[in-house]
Order: sequence, then C-alpha cells, then structure tokens
Amino acid sequence: MLFWIIALALCAVVALAIAAPLRRRDAAPTDDADLAFYRGQIAEIEADRTRGLIGAEEAERARAEIGRRLIAADRAARSPDRQAQGPALPAMLLGAVVVVGGAMALYAHLGAPGRGDAPLADRLAMARELRGARPSQTEAEAAAPAMPVNAPQEYVDMVEQLRVAVPDRPDDLTGWQLLSRHEAALGNYAAAARAQERVIEIKGEAADLDDRVALIDRMVAATGGIVTPESEALLTELLDERSDAAGPLYYMGLLQAQVERPDLAFRYWKRAVELGDPASPHVELARTQIGRVAALAGVDYAPPARSGPSAADIAAAQDMDPTAREEMIRGMVDNLAARLAESGGAATDWARLIGALGVLGDTARAEAIWGEAQQVFAGTPDLDRIRAAAREAGVAQ
Repeated sequence: MLFWIIALALCAVVALAIAAPLRRRDAAPTDDADLAFYRGQIAEIEADRTRGLIGAEEAERARAEIGRRLIAADRAARSPDRQAQGPALPAMLLGAVVVVGGAMALYAHLGAPGRGDAPLADRLAMARELRGARPSQTEAEAAAPAMPVNAPQEYVDMVEQLRVAVPDRPDDLTGWQLLSRHEAALGNYAAAARAQERVIEIKGEAADLDDRVALIDRMVAATGGIVTPESEALLTELLDERSDAAGPLYYMGLLQAQVERPDLAFRYWKRAVELGDPASPHVELARTQIGRVAALAGVDYAPPARSGPSAADIAAAQDMDPTAREEMIRGMVDNLAARLAESGGAATDWARLIGALGVLGDTARAEAIWGEAQQVFAGTPDLDRIRAAAREAGVAQ
C-alpha cells in the first residue's frame, strides 16, 4: 500500500507540474516582451537619427509606426478578455489521464503488481536455497514423468534384445554404446545414462569430452530437465578442462537459470553462443534462451548472426557454369556429411543433407543417411521432419 501511495503522489506532482502553465490566467509575460521589443526599436531609431544615419522625417515616420504597434500591444495586454482567460480544463484533464493512466499501464506491463520488495541480498539468499534444495539424481529420475514410446515394434524388440544381451558382456564397448544410444532414442534416458556410464568406465582415460557430455545429456533428460548436484559436479570437471566447451556451458547456464540467477546464466550462455560451434545443438539451445535471461539480468544483448553464405556468395554462385556450381554444392554437402558423421547434429541438418543429396540425384547416399537417421532419431518427433525430407528425395514411402 505504501508503494501505491507514493506512486500516486508522484503522479499527482507531475500532473500538477504539467497543468500549471495551463492555469496561468495572465499572458502578461509574453505581452511585456512585445512592449519591451517595440520600446527598444524606438530607442534604436533615435540613436540612428542622432548619428545621422537616417533623416529627421524618416525617423519620425518610423517612430509613428512603431508607436502605433506599441499602443496596440498595450491595449491587447489590458484587454478584459485576455485577462479573464480561465484554466484550460479539458487540457488539464487530458494531461492528468495521460500521466497517471500511462504510468499505471506501463507498470502493469513492465512491473510486477502485488510482488513484494526483493533486495539483492534476499534474492541471492533465495538462489542459494533453491540450489541447495535440488533433488539428487536418483530422486529427480524417480519423479520425472515416463516418456511414451512411439517407435515401430521391430525397433522396440531390437532394443529389448540389446538389454538382454549387453549386460552379459560387461566389456563390450560397442554393445554398451549401442544400448546407450537406442535407450535414449526410445526416451529411456535413465537407462541410457547408466549405459553411458558403463561406456566411460570401459574407455577409462580414453573417454573424451563428447562421451562425458553425452552422459550429462542423458542425465538431464532423465530428470525432466533438472541439473542435479551430480550433473553439476561432472560439468565443473569438464569446464575445468575445457572452459569453452559448449555443452557444459549450456548446462551450467541452465542450472543458474533454474536457481533464479539469470545474470550468471547469461554469462555462461553468452560464452556458449560466441565460442561454441554454431552447428552444436547446445549452442542452438543457448541461443534460443539467452534473450530471456539477458532481459532478466538487465542486459541489452543480441547474439551474433549465424554464419552462412553472403549475398555476394549467392550472386556469384548464380553466375557459375552448371558444372562448377554442382561441384560447389557437392563440396558443401560433403562437408555437412562429414560433420554429422563426426559429431552429430540437429534433425534439421540431417533433413537438409538428405534433401541436398536428393537434388544432386545421389539417392544411394540419401537412402543410407535416411536409414541411419531412423536409428538415431527413432521414437522422437524429429524423425517426422527428416522423413518429410526423405520423401522429397524419393527414398522414403
């Protein structure tokens, strides 16, 4: 209530300050200025006549004209109609409505009506409480909703065979890798995380950044998106080794956003966007969410533009002969295929690759990529997008 009293009082003060000139009943200041101007002109004429710059007859005519204007201005200043001007009530009311109503409308849109004061110390304390109250990985996995299975029965049966066969071969690296990948494809992220843990155990010191980021991907997915203390510990280790790694930067930013620290989330996601590979799905996730945390942190930020061919490159391609243009396109397709084979990519990249191969008439490669995509994205909505591209390329029913 105190806030609203102060806000209304300030609005009233501003409205009165705007209305004050409208209440002025006498226009004397402006009229006095006119009278002073004419008197100054008469003095100048007299000075010019004394110096001999104008003749006596010419000075008399000019003095008479200015005197006439001086009398008219004095008469206007003393006019009863001029002095009886009252306050411009409609203008005053309009000003009050604009000031008070506009302020309330802006606060309703930009502010938080009904929310109590939140000093910085209290907000930091709340962030620490939220961080400390996070569930463990086991608790979060148990509370996460089950993912519906949306995959062909043949595929489900194949994964079931892996579940039975792989544990009997504890050191079979390929088997555990396949199990981790296909459990994730079916939405069984907790099981996929356990399998990925076994992959890292088998690899030992040979386990690389991608292996451990894949584990965190599955751990966070298994909790419904919560970055647990166990995930945070792994992220800290990874960032100690690679401070520019996009995956750990994204998940650490996600953690800060979840504990109401948008300022720290912005710092992590800014590094991910500006230092990470634009083709990385973690960079894309950071890019799509950084605007919200930047606004909450009070930062005006626009992520750098995505790299791509410039208008000049496109224009140059149009002028190429068909053979050179096809070679250029094949080079771009080969680069995209190599990147997907090495580090994976988003469903849009797979769809684009299949579509490009279809345009080039390389249906054999397009069909092979489509077959691999069905395994990687089985049971996910992304598969429908890739299937549409495969149909366009003529390699899917």
